[in-house]
Amino acid sequence: MMLMMMMGRRQRLLCCFTIFTCVYLYTLVLALPTKPDGDHRLLRPDGEPFKIALFADLHFGEAAWTDWGPLQDVNSVRVMSTVLDHESPDFVIYLGDVVTANNIAIKNASLYWDQAISPTRARGIPWASVFGNHDDAAFEWPMEWFSGPGIPELRCSVANSSCSVGEEECSFRGTQRLELMKNEIVLSSLSHSHYGPKELWPSVSNYVLQVSSSNNPGSPVAFLYFLDSGGGSYPEVLSSAQAEWFQQKALEINPDSRAPELIFWHIPSLAYKKVAPRFGIHKPCVGSINKERVATQDAETGIMKLLAERVSVKAIFVGHNHGLDWCCPYEKLWLCFARHTGYGGYGNWTRGARIVEITQKPFSIKSWIRMEDGSVHSELILSP
Repeated sequence: MMLMMMMGRRQRLLCCFTIFTCVYLYTLVLALPTKPDGDHRLLRPDGEPFKIALFADLHFGEAAWTDWGPLQDVNSVRVMSTVLDHESPDFVIYLGDVVTANNIAIKNASLYWDQAISPTRARGIPWASVFGNHDDAAFEWPMEWFSGPGIPELRCSVANSSCSVGEEECSFRGTQRLELMKNEIVLSSLSHSHYGPKELWPSVSNYVLQVSSSNNPGSPVAFLYFLDSGGGSYPEVLSSAQAEWFQQKALEINPDSRAPELIFWHIPSLAYKKVAPRFGIHKPCVGSINKERVATQDAETGIMKLLAERVSVKAIFVGHNHGLDWCCPYEKLWLCFARHTGYGGYGNWTRGARIVEITQKPFSIKSWIRMEDGSVHSELILSP
């Protein structure tokens, strides 16, 4: 009898939770802010190069209940600040795993997200973001909380966050992709992130930005595509629907493939395994660390075939693997890892950021890695 009562109570709680989740999502969708079409364009003075800094795997909020965790966030801010001050980029891309949501006890992970973006925002630099597998992951209860001293005294406030209002409650419920994106867009006009088409949800960060000369804003210099590679709240995959969306969008805005296209997502596709160097990094690959095996998406549903066949696609950039920073050729394009930027997450390799520079006249796409000590390495030309 007692067991049946417990099961009945669990079922009622599950039902209430499901209803609450549906109502919450419906309310959130109705409240999503919109952006005018002009926000899809990034302007640069005529003839000037367009420089992008990629910040990958920051993992803010990791082990947030410890003294160690918040210190790693401070270190990550230092790395980003060093890169921004040395490079003075025109644009920043947050390449997924901005936060470690599975370690965040507060009900609004955007407080940590905001903290991660603060060095870029403080310098007045525009940015965009894609989601990684940790950004909306469910809270994972540490096993050590169930033995020894038990659950520690939790600190659920977040320092140095411009959107923090008072003391946050510990909720352990996580923050969904749509809410994270909504809060980022509302927070600052410098954000160029967008919600993807609703038919692609739960995949959210699917959109394209156009880089243009300020003298001729209607003529594209390049297109930057952002795709959500999943993980966290749903499988780690780029769906066939996303591949179809890319194909349709590319034919719509760049039908003759005249403007080059760069692609950004978080988790490597299976193609990265095919080109991964063995026993060090050797030409034609370029990079400095090759310390682990490529951890790929769960499946390949067609996106790589489309990208490889499209002559205007020059390179794909991913994060996810903290111990890899190489670029290798694949078919007619390049497959590149960024550099682990954050002090959160696994690995003790020196932190840094990949830089991508687009020059219009004469046209070229170059890349290099700027390290936290200010040094530069792994320069290469992605498109002559």
